[in-house]
Amino acid sequence: MGSNPERAEPRGEIVIRTLAMPADSNANGDIFGGWIMSQMDLGGAVLARALAVSRVVTVAVEAMSFVAPVYVGDTVTCYAELQSVGRTSMRVALEAWCHHYSGGPPRQVTHGVFTYVAIDAEGRPHPVKRPA
Repeated sequence: MGSNPERAEPRGEIVIRTLAMPADSNANGDIFGGWIMSQMDLGGAVLARALAVSRVVTVAVEAMSFVAPVYVGDTVTCYAELQSVGRTSMRVALEAWCHHYSGGPPRQVTHGVFTYVAIDAEGRPHPVKRPA
């Protein structure tokens, strides 16, 4: 996934779509970056869990960039693309795109790379299941 906020199309598959609500904003009506980051983490976990066929935990977030604000009422869509798979870990590139409630084209608002680890029922890392 690139870091170009001018790109017209998102990369990856849709993993989560939600509405930015007043409880998620500051006094100026801007959505908190932490809320956006948590939506991306949830979306990335959807992709990682499907690949691992098990529970996953987030172990790292890198290269997180906030490139445009999100406002109350905007629809936020997170896209995920698998970057790599290790023995127990998966790196997932995520982008958050926003569609303003009053119209206009969607715009990229955030991007980053999240690392997830597959864990068993006791919380211990285990190998990621791979297609045969």
